[in-house]
Amino acid sequence: MSPAFAFGLWDWAVVIAYLVVVLLIGAWASRGAGASGEDLFLAGRSLGCVAVGLSLFASNISSTTLIGVAGAAYSSGISVAHYELMAALVLVFMAVVTIPVFLRARVTTIPQYLERRFGPRHGPAVCRYISALTIFLSIFVDTAGSVYAGVLVLQVLVPGVPFLPACIALAVFAGLYTAAGGLRAVVYTDVLQALVLLVGAAIIGHQVFAQFDFSWAAASASVPADHLSLVRPLDDPDLPWLGVVLGLPVLGFYYWGANQYIMQRVLGARSLPHARGGALLAAALKLLPLFLMAIPAAFAFSLLPGLAQGDQVFPALIARFLPAGVAGLVVAGLIAAIMSTIDSTLNASSTLVMVDFVRAEERGWSPRRIVRAGRLATAAFVVIAALWPLVIRDFPGLFNYIQQVFSYAVPPVVAVLLLGMLWRRMDGRAALVALLVGHAGGAAVLVWRVLALRQGVDDGLPHFTIVAGLTALLCAAIAWLATVAGGRHDGEGDRPGPAIREDLLWHRADAATPARGWRDYRWQSIGLVIAVAASVWAFR
Repeated sequence: MSPAFAFGLWDWAVVIAYLVVVLLIGAWASRGAGASGEDLFLAGRSLGCVAVGLSLFASNISSTTLIGVAGAAYSSGISVAHYELMAALVLVFMAVVTIPVFLRARVTTIPQYLERRFGPRHGPAVCRYISALTIFLSIFVDTAGSVYAGVLVLQVLVPGVPFLPACIALAVFAGLYTAAGGLRAVVYTDVLQALVLLVGAAIIGHQVFAQFDFSWAAASASVPADHLSLVRPLDDPDLPWLGVVLGLPVLGFYYWGANQYIMQRVLGARSLPHARGGALLAAALKLLPLFLMAIPAAFAFSLLPGLAQGDQVFPALIARFLPAGVAGLVVAGLIAAIMSTIDSTLNASSTLVMVDFVRAEERGWSPRRIVRAGRLATAAFVVIAALWPLVIRDFPGLFNYIQQVFSYAVPPVVAVLLLGMLWRRMDGRAALVALLVGHAGGAAVLVWRVLALRQGVDDGLPHFTIVAGLTALLCAAIAWLATVAGGRHDGEGDRPGPAIREDLLWHRADAATPARGWRDYRWQSIGLVIAVAASVWAFR
């Protein structure tokens, strides 16, 4: 099924007006982006908490929420919203633990932090290893996935749009204002995009619920009982409860706490309170997709039966229920969300290349040369992002593609980063061992699953979220054993090494705050944890 949809003059006017505004913001932001590499990559470390929070939310919301989460909720129910609720908990953890350390270290990239943490002997190797992995995931998973999502939206709403030219157009458009304005352009356009997106999603949710005369009983009776359940049995093929407990914290922590394109907003904050405030604002916003996106898409199971792909449900809801003009506004929100992820990943990938590989500032490059090279790197990544969706469209479901790839790639990184930040004895050699063993194991599991899929047999392995959690625990154990077996490397044992910089470790004092009452981020964090628990209890 592919719903007929007439995109009217007013709809086109709204979409075009939005695109023009985005370009104007990019041009305005580009006025100061060429002053230095820090301006291009971190907006001169000048971002306030509202800009950080809205940008964090908007950067994530495209492929993994509007299209992917809605598609999964349509096909199998709202349990997919656990990814959004877990993100809120991870952002709270970041506010307490990781953000103070990263800001104190004054790093530009997350791999750069690991280089400093593990010293001159093994630090550079760990840095480049994780930087290369992050670039791969950003371009081949996040950016290309968002381009694919954008083209899917256009093809549903405007039938006949050719696939490859549309991919190229979306990637080039996002690349233009990203290369021109850097992170400042990305963040300021994200603020606009987040606001448009929330309005559009709220309109969709209202219209869907209106089809049931705003009766929860009628709406819930129209879909299978487990469609509205967050807690699924252990053998559930979509998201078992053990995967939520064991694997989602690992996937969530990498995405929100170690992923350059997300963390770049936090690193660009003007101060620790602004960074924390932005993270907690994003955490509060991550409570909304359950109600604005997952539940309406689950109800669409009865309103729009027989869609060829679950990923079509959100644009199909627009086509079916929204009038002209309003549909254009929501499409603008869709394009906003998709552009937000594309621009973010492009900027982050060029940052990783210039800081972790080229090391332009260490080589004495001029600010103008750094900016020019960063823009060339962005252009190169645009080409890849425009072509890789040809591969993604053959994968069964966008959200499945994204989460499967991450589940095999990120657990070793999470283990190394957390141990490095929380355990002073952790050394670089043990980090490399854990990374290599973990990724070799992940590659073996992936090959096994692909072979089983081609032969049409059960692979006999647990759900990929459970595999991700077990892999992270295994990598942590390997890193611990390698560290203990190798002796102390902090200058206190029989194998002396460089002293560990205490400012690169987390200390209890980092959780302190000068604020009181509701301004104390710790009370805000407790409130968010209670809100997540209440949501899970309500839809258990």
